[in-house]
Amino acid sequence: MKIGFDAKRAFHNFRGLGNYSRTLIESLVKYYPEHHYSLYTPSFKDDYAISWQNRFKQLDVITPPKVFNKATSSIWRSFLLSKQIQADGVDLYHGLSHELPSGIKKSGIPSVVTIHDLIYLRFPEYFPWIDRQVYDRKFRYATESADIVIAICNQTKNDLIHYFGVPEEKIRIVYQSCHPNFYTRYDDEQCQKVLEKWNISDHYILYVGALEPRKNALTLVKAFSRIKDLIPHNLVLVGSPDKDYLKKIKKAIVDGGVTDRVIFPGFISNEEMPLIYQKADAFIYPAEFEGWGIPVVEALFSEVPVITSKTSCLPESSGEYSIHIDPHNVEELATNLETVLYDDDKRKLMIHQGRLHAENFHWKKTSKSLMDVYQKLL
Repeated sequence: MKIGFDAKRAFHNFRGLGNYSRTLIESLVKYYPEHHYSLYTPSFKDDYAISWQNRFKQLDVITPPKVFNKATSSIWRSFLLSKQIQADGVDLYHGLSHELPSGIKKSGIPSVVTIHDLIYLRFPEYFPWIDRQVYDRKFRYATESADIVIAICNQTKNDLIHYFGVPEEKIRIVYQSCHPNFYTRYDDEQCQKVLEKWNISDHYILYVGALEPRKNALTLVKAFSRIKDLIPHNLVLVGSPDKDYLKKIKKAIVDGGVTDRVIFPGFISNEEMPLIYQKADAFIYPAEFEGWGIPVVEALFSEVPVITSKTSCLPESSGEYSIHIDPHNVEELATNLETVLYDDDKRKLMIHQGRLHAENFHWKKTSKSLMDVYQKLL
């Protein structure tokens, strides 16, 4: 079987959607090497993208003809790609992030699209007007044109039915996995070297995710400040910042008297991030709403107790033994954080059951679910 992918984000995005694309493709190569995989993407020069491509020589990476430059490559990807994949003999095409090329249905090639979330409809205030119009046009076209729509959780499935009227029988849930580096346990010496590199000391609470309003790290900073005199821990915030929101976080840090106890390491690679997870005493993810919340899954595989929101898909991704809180209730988060840090029996139960829950998202299982969708469609 020759499978084509919209791989733009695999080569141009180095956080959520890009991680989804790369992990999905890698898992198929590992467990289903008998198939041929073609990745369609605008041209790229980033060293990380080139390095990733070089690790998987068996992948066929297709970029636009040289007549298309960076500014016009979107024309190739959106309007000319259907004819190219048809000429290339692709048996099935999968849009990995909300999009399918124009004319895909007329091409006769079976198609699948993954919809991660419809957050732009639930929280329009977080998205510029023009972005919402573009998303709406692309998402609706993709869900109408695709033979199968993949939702990465039940929340997204329900939103697809509610907002777009997608027939339930057209939707398949295929969970999102995390990078396999998180499946490995690392020894203390390996972890310590990474912690020293990023100036992280022992005993810390971890947050991983963009520092933007919807992810709601501000509530965590306030909760941490509230119990700062009861715990010896530092707070480590890993993620790219929204400038205005970062100002609010830094003001809360100063107001809370924890200036010397909050660390901003910046971007950390998937090679080092698992070691930082594994030495954390707790992982906190108080997002208002998520499509999936891959950092939660990474924490569960890393055997770290998780506190996250009771909203959207987060109870589904984190499991019943994680703690679920109102993402804006500072007192509730502070109380539960103190409990997780000092109640050993509860910690052990959360870690053990959380790791068992994470097995639902091992890439061996998620790739099988995906391959089942492909084979049934063909």
